[in-house]
Amino acid sequence: MSTLTRTRVTDAAARLAEAGVESPRVDAELLAAYVLGVPRTRLVLAPELDDEAGARLDALVARRAAREPLQHLLTSAVLGPVSVAVGPGVFVPRPETELLLTEGVAALRGIAEPRAVDLCTGSGALALALATARPDAEVHAVELDEGALAWARRNLSGSTVRLTGADVTHPDTLATLEGIVDVVVANPPYVPEGTEVGPEVDHDPREAVFGGPDGLAVIRPLAATAARLLRDGGRVAVEHDESHAPAVRDVLTDAGFTDVATRSDLAGRPRVAVGARRRAS
Repeated sequence: MSTLTRTRVTDAAARLAEAGVESPRVDAELLAAYVLGVPRTRLVLAPELDDEAGARLDALVARRAAREPLQHLLTSAVLGPVSVAVGPGVFVPRPETELLLTEGVAALRGIAEPRAVDLCTGSGALALALATARPDAEVHAVELDEGALAWARRNLSGSTVRLTGADVTHPDTLATLEGIVDVVVANPPYVPEGTEVGPEVDHDPREAVFGGPDGLAVIRPLAATAARLLRDGGRVAVEHDESHAPAVRDVLTDAGFTDVATRSDLAGRPRVAVGARRRAS
């Protein structure tokens, strides 16, 4: 990295740190790499930031310091093996959803030509990641919000994922798949109304973040939808607020799931509830 570029990145990181950004150096390097059109790992070998590129970087850093999501500035977000386009009107995939992807892929292990369903798909990132990890899978994605659907259509165009605009809580959604799905994954809105959230979250659509007074308004009917879709032995994995682990386990149990458990992320926070569908013989 040239001396001038290093200085600009250091100054940008200091400005972001002062603004309270959680990872100021990483964000500064990612923004500089974006301006220069190189991966962050190649930033050290990139050409020097000229005045025009420096001005672009300054503008992006100012927006990030105002706590606009980094992914909006980079115009993309990464989840597992895929990168998807994101921006205003769609929920930005978070690193913690990697755990949900891991559980979904694990549930399909050993199953030939499996079926998977992603409820509340948002940008389509999780469905696309599942389809990438298992190219032999029939993957369905469901989203209700028209704004998010536009992003999902863009991101899933050209893929094998089958996108449906529908309400995941409606008893007729994906009726043709009842009892034949191998795994259902979901990252629904789950933050209780009135909860104070970070400034970046304010840029996400409210309907993708808040899940009613207790945060479970979507999770409860969604669990019933998952139970309806899954075959005997099929698996469900639902992301939830770290304070909701016991409550979501109870929701899954009440919906007819067995072997219900909670999975924790790398920081030890309980973030995903899992269970198996057992149908009466």
